[in-house]
Amino acid sequence: MAERIRVLLTEQEVDARIQAIGEQISRDYEGRQVHLICVLKGGSFFMCELAKRISVPVSLDFMSVSSYGKDTKSSGVVKIVKDLDESVKGKDVIVVEDIVDSGRTLSYLLDLLRDRGPASLRLCTLLDKPDRRVVDVPVDYTGFQIPDEFVVGYGLDYAQKYRNLPYIGVVEFDE
Repeated sequence: MAERIRVLLTEQEVDARIQAIGEQISRDYEGRQVHLICVLKGGSFFMCELAKRISVPVSLDFMSVSSYGKDTKSSGVVKIVKDLDESVKGKDVIVVEDIVDSGRTLSYLLDLLRDRGPASLRLCTLLDKPDRRVVDVPVDYTGFQIPDEFVVGYGLDYAQKYRNLPYIGVVEFDE
């Protein structure tokens, strides 16, 4: 089965929205430092672009969790592949994710981080699929709400392909 990619959000649309989110975070954290935690691998493209657009001091850390494997649907089983390098105790933390889908993975991750004692904990996602939500997850900063389609690009992949696309596309399968 071959696949093709249909553009959902152009590079220009994504860039403009990331700029706006960066400006909002800068206002919200004025006079403070923000600690961004990237959820790898997909969130790396978004976090790098977002961090460049935040004017308050920023520190970074990375976590890798998985619930997809090589499928297009979440397995529901969350596995921590890489934990943080630094403590989040007393820090203003923003978890940066590429997409919020079912909410299972992020609910688990946010509970885990909350137990580690950050001063504050917020969630920022480039894409949100509210129609797929199984677990309610409060999203503080959202790039775009999108329909229930399997998307790639800007860090999102299908079987490790298409992460490097500079736009958000929908995977369409040819029979």
